[in-house]
Amino acid sequence: MGRVETRGQRNIRWIEEHCRIPEGKDVGKPVRLRPWQKKDILKIYDNPARTRTAIESFGRKNAKTTKAGFLLLLHLVGPEAVQNSQLVSTATSRDQAALLFELAAKMVRMSPTLHPHVGIRDHTKQMYCTELGTVYRALSSEASSNLGGSPVFAVHDELGQVKGPRSPLYEAVETGMGAHENPLSIIISTQAPTDADLLSILIDDALGGHDPRVVLSLYTAPMEDDPFLVSTIKKANPAYGDFLNAEEVKKSAADTKRMPAREPAYRNLILNQRVDAKSVFVSHSVWQENGGTPVEDFGQARVYGGLDLSATTDLTALVLTAEIHDKWHTHSTFWLPENGLLDRAKTDRVPYDTWRDQGYLQTTPGNTIEYAYIAYELRRVFDRYNIGKIGFDRWNWRFLKPWLIEAGFRDWELEKFVEFGQGYQSMSPALRALESVLLSNRLRHGNHPVLTMCALNAIVQSDPAGNRKLAKDKSAGRIDGMVALTMGVAVATEDETQEYVVGRLKTV
Repeated sequence: MGRVETRGQRNIRWIEEHCRIPEGKDVGKPVRLRPWQKKDILKIYDNPARTRTAIESFGRKNAKTTKAGFLLLLHLVGPEAVQNSQLVSTATSRDQAALLFELAAKMVRMSPTLHPHVGIRDHTKQMYCTELGTVYRALSSEASSNLGGSPVFAVHDELGQVKGPRSPLYEAVETGMGAHENPLSIIISTQAPTDADLLSILIDDALGGHDPRVVLSLYTAPMEDDPFLVSTIKKANPAYGDFLNAEEVKKSAADTKRMPAREPAYRNLILNQRVDAKSVFVSHSVWQENGGTPVEDFGQARVYGGLDLSATTDLTALVLTAEIHDKWHTHSTFWLPENGLLDRAKTDRVPYDTWRDQGYLQTTPGNTIEYAYIAYELRRVFDRYNIGKIGFDRWNWRFLKPWLIEAGFRDWELEKFVEFGQGYQSMSPALRALESVLLSNRLRHGNHPVLTMCALNAIVQSDPAGNRKLAKDKSAGRIDGMVALTMGVAVATEDETQEYVVGRLKTV
């Protein structure tokens, strides 16, 4: 007696019998699914709990959209088709929405067995099977019309492009699918940039294994791996060396290694990591290279610092730095109010409570940052170190200064606090100075987790003249520590006993 074919095996056989390669060097040839593709399909259709949502995430150019086209046709005209049902695909833009439709339409036109049964409306991005009564249409977030209807099958293409935790289009489709007994959603995308984005939230929930009807196929390279090794690249790109051109990927890796500004996009698109591809100030690898352990005691070295004061409840940061044996060593202190700490940890999606327990984060009594508390902490810093200057955002100085006087600061000590603007005029030269220190591997930050979070969140904004500043409103999360570090390095370069020589700080 022959072996019984599973639902997933039947679907694989159907795809290979009826679908054609729509583009590339094998265009027009019958599909031959790779072992990893078959494994993912079996995971979807042979799930004992019956899959409601399937999430597939890997690097770009691994034929994500082509694979989604196979599954779409499987439900439009194949053995998964439900009589008189609606199918949709979603994307953030019209152009992206059109990609899946166009690939699926090419597959149909090339297939001698599918072409007679599937109608195509190019102008409305629709396909249909009259015999089965099934209809597919492509939707985008840019569309002005309401969704309507209740699809039984949906492909959410490149959901990682959705910023933030919500997508009205995604929610409308998923809500509409509730009318069916066994709906199926396919999410197929590279990862989103941040933990707070919709796709990241869905992936994290799937990793938790809370719902057996949600299956996940996640191909990603660990952040700690060397991003330029072939072994690392392969972890996020199952098609590497097959229909993903290995030479092109290696060229991209080599270009990125030579030009670090490209690294965020490389990590997100090629390594499928949660890295914002915006203009980040410092790449992950450059920051790691500067992660050496700083000295415990600055001794008699001249110490400079940056103080980023929060208004009431946000993160307050003090980063001190001193040049010792040609390296800039940092000591970082961060404060948050004790009350509501767990709520802030959930909102920001970072472990503030763990960092507090580990000693990396200090908490102040009550619901807000009390400047009296900060002032007495600064008093201890001045008593311990040979302070040169402390740069600070002038915004909250009028509130802090009276408490500094109360804490015993004398006039000559108050003069060491230097107002530092947050605009292009002050920040652009400060960023150049810090950038020079980082690229020459002369910073020692000790991988302080709060400072590291701030560094990797920091987004740079540029004006038409090419001047730069750190942009809190455009960054993915808190950057207060990076602002403080930047000010600390900047005031050191401006000190009257220092001169800035060829990108490095040198005592006169």
